[in-house]
Amino acid sequence: MIEELQQQGGSRTIVHMDLDTFFVSVERLLDSRLQARPILIGGTSDRGVVASCSYEARSFGIHSGMSMKMARNLCPEAVVIRGNSANYTKYSKLVTDIIESEVPVFEKTSIDEFYVDLTGMDRFFGCLKLASELRQKVMRESGLPISFGMSANKTVSKVATGLAKPNNQLQVERGAEKPFLAPLSVKKIPMVGDKMYQTLRGLGVRYVRTLQEMPVDLLQRVFGQNGTQLWKKANGIDNSPVVPFHERKSISTERTFDRDTTDVHKLRGILTAMAENLAFQLRRGHKLTSCVTVKVRYSDFNTYTLQAHISYTSADHLLIPKVLALFDKLYNKRLLVRLIGVRYSDLVQGGYQINLFDDTQEMISLYQAMDKIRDRFGDRAVLRASGIMATTIGRSNPFNGEPPPLLANRRV
Repeated sequence: MIEELQQQGGSRTIVHMDLDTFFVSVERLLDSRLQARPILIGGTSDRGVVASCSYEARSFGIHSGMSMKMARNLCPEAVVIRGNSANYTKYSKLVTDIIESEVPVFEKTSIDEFYVDLTGMDRFFGCLKLASELRQKVMRESGLPISFGMSANKTVSKVATGLAKPNNQLQVERGAEKPFLAPLSVKKIPMVGDKMYQTLRGLGVRYVRTLQEMPVDLLQRVFGQNGTQLWKKANGIDNSPVVPFHERKSISTERTFDRDTTDVHKLRGILTAMAENLAFQLRRGHKLTSCVTVKVRYSDFNTYTLQAHISYTSADHLLIPKVLALFDKLYNKRLLVRLIGVRYSDLVQGGYQINLFDDTQEMISLYQAMDKIRDRFGDRAVLRASGIMATTIGRSNPFNGEPPPLLANRRV
């Protein structure tokens, strides 16, 4: 373990970039009257949920995931905005294009968060100078504030970004990772959620320095394999690579019929089940899609596909209607259908698993409850009635003979 600590990071230079209060910043870009005002974005009814809030609103104790009713009580003067997924998707892709045009390797981990590998670039430009110029270009061409942290690995860079915000940058020199992390709260470590934090508090651990001094064996006994990862991150060890971003990552499924059919009710039911199952896979893998494709192969083996670009989502009630609408456009009632398929592509990793702009707390709780049942009892434990006839759903890639798709619950 000590040897790994000495070797970790090597001569890597990793930058973590995060668009500051992304949803709020987009709204302010489109309406300058919102500058310097407390902003709440999410479901506008009392039963809605806060998807994002401005720094001004956070000073009142408001945070993402809070009920809109409670947020309004804490800050009655806040401006409440329903949010526009299409606008957020548009600006996310704009920033992605800017970063892609400037750096050799980058990873998009959510709609507003990126890792950039600048290893070796210091020979030619100077990594800090290059990262600073990239940040300035993003702000200049998108109009959005963005912060970054730079260090020898992803974990330390992400923590540095959090400390740099709002709208700033911070470099942690190579070799300074451990003392940089030591005085911080353990909540600053990316993998520490509420449950792990409470367990650590029960052990008397509040600051990263204490974790650094604890035997790794003790953390393993308490947290299992996560204990090892926690110890490594606390000591500034993270050898995980920056995974090159590819918009074309996809998950898909298909069904070939034993007998060709024109039963529209059956076809729509199976497509519903496919769309629902794939959406669950997205949520389980903390991924979102922005492109939906439907495929139909007729008895004469002629194959047709139709796709639509949508705002990033993983919600059944948004994806299923889009899938059925694409099928209705493709379907020729005079021909027998041999195969149907659904694909979600342009996937990104992200925590915005549901459309918080539309959904009430009840809708969010329903999704979470259904997914928990599926995790425990299997994908088909909870189904929509319209898709219950789909007893089997293929998982191979039906599109263009490409290699098998990346399953949504596998990390890349």
